[in-house]
Amino acid sequence: MIPLNNRLRKTRDFNLVIKHGRWVSNSFLTLKSLELAKNQDYFPKKEDPDKFVKQLKLAFSVGLKVSKSAVKRNRVRRQMSEVVRLLLKEDKLKIGYYLMFVAKKEVLDKNYAEISQEIKLLLSKTKVLL
Repeated sequence: MIPLNNRLRKTRDFNLVIKHGRWVSNSFLTLKSLELAKNQDYFPKKEDPDKFVKQLKLAFSVGLKVSKSAVKRNRVRRQMSEVVRLLLKEDKLKIGYYLMFVAKKEVLDKNYAEISQEIKLLLSKTKVLL
């Protein structure tokens, strides 16, 4: 599991990513990324800007359009989460980003290795991967 301090949980943070983030897409995954240093105008007033810029928060979304079965959706979510958890553990991700991974329907046919490769490709496109 991804540590609590690296999870995107607050509604205001999701809204910030959705409204001001950039989409990067591949065949079966999409990444919405927001570089915090470039968007300081939208920071919460109560937060310390220096601390706010030095965080990395992640979210994973697998909607009903992917599959009606919760078992299949949760499996995909766990696989995506595990890939990113290992990257975090090895310190291969830059700080200062909000990242939201969104799965497409085609992800159901893929195995862990293909999902891992796709996530690394998306992260390198957004220049988050070290």
